[in-house]
Amino acid sequence: MAVLQNAFTLFRNRLRMSLSSEAGMGVVEVILIIVVLIGLVIIFQTNIKGVVSTIFSTIETNAGKIQ
Repeated sequence: MAVLQNAFTLFRNRLRMSLSSEAGMGVVEVILIIVVLIGLVIIFQTNIKGVVSTIFSTIETNAGKIQ
């Protein structure tokens, strides 16, 4: 039983150290930014499609004018 308690204590201490460590904060921040950007794209999907289609139609109509 003492071995199990020691293993649990060791696991708890390592988990506490890894959660308090700031070494992985850059990765977490990048993942959160990506999640927010994906959420914004999903929310404004119809607006983005409208803007992109307008831009491409403008490019197509004015492509023949370039010399």
